Amino acid sequence: MAGRFSGLQKGWVHEEKESGQTESQEESAANPPSIHRIFTDHIPLIHWSIRGNTEKDHGATLVRNLGVLLTAVLWLNAGPSSVSAEYVLELPILAAIKSNNLGVFEILMLRWDQQSHPAPPSLQWRIGNVVFGESHLSSMARAFRYAMERTPGVQHSGTVTAISLAYMPTGSDGPSAGAAMAVGFIALFKGDPLHRGIALTGTLDSEGNIGPVGSIPDKVRAAAREGYRTILIPSGQLHDPEWNLPRLGMELNVDLKEVGTIDEAYRQMTGRPL
Repeated sequence: MAGRFSGLQKGWVHEEKESGQTESQEESAANPPSIHRIFTDHIPLIHWSIRGNTEKDHGATLVRNLGVLLTAVLWLNAGPSSVSAEYVLELPILAAIKSNNLGVFEILMLRWDQQSHPAPPSLQWRIGNVVFGESHLSSMARAFRYAMERTPGVQHSGTVTAISLAYMPTGSDGPSAGAAMAVGFIALFKGDPLHRGIALTGTLDSEGNIGPVGSIPDKVRAAAREGYRTILIPSGQLHDPEWNLPRLGMELNVDLKEVGTIDEAYRQMTGRPL
């Protein structure tokens, strides 16, 4: 049910899954529902207590509800700790699947218990209904190390837990979420909230540069479907001849902005300098 990078040993990837859990189920992806379907499909009682009697909550409201649910899940599964010192952050992750061009929207919940041990901190992941591939896990570890390097004034200790959830069970692999995870981990360490309605896609290198990714139109569609109106993409890809992203942005009422570094993306997503 969980995996851990103990001391972030380079190249070590370990994962445990519940028996019978599949790594990818794309048969229902042809007509993806909003992410709130995960409530009614899996945890109807919590879903009802959050949403009450209304059936008109969509877009960003549904994402906020998901954040509340996942925060509760993390608290229930994390074990004893000092609740007053904990910090939780929800991070949008954009992905693409092979079966269609509609993309997948995931929420990665990050929780830091801020305990004094272990030091350096441990990064662990808990499997929701998104199974991470090795490339994704490597990107997560790289982003975590980068975040610690960029926050030298923070006491890095304790355990950071990550859990990802999407509207359907799926697999998530590849390095395209590296930049978003770096922004998320830095914001977690600094205690900076993320602006709602802004998502980021792009790879991360050791210097903090954001690199190109594929399937941007699919990811834009996934974000727009969940009410996100600003999508940050790597510099140089807005006018990629492979896609007509300006037109897609106009059709979906989405503002596409290029960013070249984590510093630029961090300012856009938090409103604060890194």
